[in-house]
Amino acid sequence: MLATTFVTTTTGRRVRLARLGTGPPLVLLHGYPDNLQIWCKAAPRLAEHFEVLAVDWPGLGYSDPWPGGATPMHLADRLRQLLDAWLIERASVVGLDMGGQPALAFAARHPQRIWRLVVMNSLVFGEEETSWEIRILRKFGWNRFILRWLPGVVFRRAERTFLPRGVRLPPDLRADLWESFRRREVRRFLTKMCAGYQGTLPRLPDLYRQITCPTLVLWGEQDRHFPPVQAEQLHAAVAGSCLHILPGATHWMAWHRADEVAGRIRSFLR
Repeated sequence: MLATTFVTTTTGRRVRLARLGTGPPLVLLHGYPDNLQIWCKAAPRLAEHFEVLAVDWPGLGYSDPWPGGATPMHLADRLRQLLDAWLIERASVVGLDMGGQPALAFAARHPQRIWRLVVMNSLVFGEEETSWEIRILRKFGWNRFILRWLPGVVFRRAERTFLPRGVRLPPDLRADLWESFRRREVRRFLTKMCAGYQGTLPRLPDLYRQITCPTLVLWGEQDRHFPPVQAEQLHAAVAGSCLHILPGATHWMAWHRADEVAGRIRSFLR
């Protein structure tokens, strides 16, 4: 597990952060129902060459919520504010799941603040194939009900479908992810976030075409929720991007295939 601390921003809100290693800064962004600890195996490997910053999104994990919207563009601007607070002028960014869209928006909207970009296993094209679970959770009334009343069902379903058959999270990691996800204020923010993402999905491809930094699209071949067709379309949309599909990998490959994921990211960044 990553050692974490809480840092207070200039607005007085706390953000949970894991910061390790030395070298060029590298920011790791998570999705849901996870938090920064989904990087607990990959981050130390990356920290051999980079200063790694894994953060709980404001409003998710154990970080305080921030006022304002919850679209990928809003979260991209919050990432810029965090970099300002950490006195980092320019960083590489890795976005997984619901961290992928803000990472893409950040690269398009703040090109002077990003060195290289990696996007993993995300919903980046609303019209492309997804799992039936994602189709349900994209409907506002359904996701509001499910996230409010059935968090245990959502979390257990994620465990089953985000990992290969027979692979389970260790107790300490599972407890950290579950205890943050079950917080009512986190699930309330997630409902808002889902609505914000769904409403802006049709506009995101215009941003992808504006990205000029070196970009790696890194995907799990066996991601049941966001199949590789999402990766292929993103690769086509971002000029000059690289595409790598990791054979046999599933959605939480940042944890269960940490060596290969970290190695691929490290090679790309170096």
